[in-house]
Amino acid sequence: MTSFVVPGSGWPDDPATPATPVATSPAEVRELAAAAGTLPELTARQSVCRACPRLVAWREEVADVRRKSFRDQPYWGRPVPGWGDDAAAIVILGLAPAAHGGNRTGRVFTGDRSGDFLFASLYRCGLAAKPTSVTAGDGQRLIGARMVAAVRCAPPENKPTPAERDTCAPWMSAELRLLDPPVVDPPVVDPPVVGQPVVEQPVVEQPVRVVVCLGGFAWQALWPVLAELGYQVPRPRPAFGHGVQVRVPGPGDSQLLLLGCYHPSQQNTFTGRVTPAMTDEIFRRARVAAGFD
Repeated sequence: MTSFVVPGSGWPDDPATPATPVATSPAEVRELAAAAGTLPELTARQSVCRACPRLVAWREEVADVRRKSFRDQPYWGRPVPGWGDDAAAIVILGLAPAAHGGNRTGRVFTGDRSGDFLFASLYRCGLAAKPTSVTAGDGQRLIGARMVAAVRCAPPENKPTPAERDTCAPWMSAELRLLDPPVVDPPVVDPPVVGQPVVEQPVVEQPVRVVVCLGGFAWQALWPVLAELGYQVPRPRPAFGHGVQVRVPGPGDSQLLLLGCYHPSQQNTFTGRVTPAMTDEIFRRARVAAGFD
């Protein structure tokens, strides 16, 4: 019996099959991420990655030993892939899956108290279908949003190394590349009538893609990925803070709005460093920037 879910064995929403190629080194991560032509293909490859030996050993040990309160439940025990709307205008970027949250359920921010706090806010702001996220296959869905983690595997003490962060970065880069861009259709304009004055039509401002970074680790991990994707990263890089926002010009006329939000960790939520009202305000700002309101 394996300490992780075998691809294609029937776990709800498992994107992989036994034929999904497995990355076993940083070079193979770069190769497989770059070659993925669709988001389903990419998330399948993310979900079976074995490129970081320390993370592989830890996630599988946790899945084997398990927490006492979950001893009778199977654990996912694999990388937790990106999840949500394939045409998301809002990307929610976290640090890494929790050992007994995403590493257990197979879905990011699902099955732990941080996820409870986060999904309640997303539901209040119209970005999630339900106020709770308990397990994969529970009917939850994101609306115009997508969740990803800077590091896809649960790390010991919730602290990935810089090398592990960098090894995982191509998965994030490919995911942002494959997301369909948010577009507002231009208004229908009647052809000009001879002899009548030409009415100047208003310019339709296209919405921007928004990335909400939950915590300083996600904020720092995103900048090199944006540079690789052709965005004009400011120098020096702006410091992280709750409510900090930075507009980053991208290829062509594209733009990205980066929003900082304190991570909904128990340490932050229990001490009041971040409150439901503070998180709601960030996601409402994201909705406006993305053209939802």
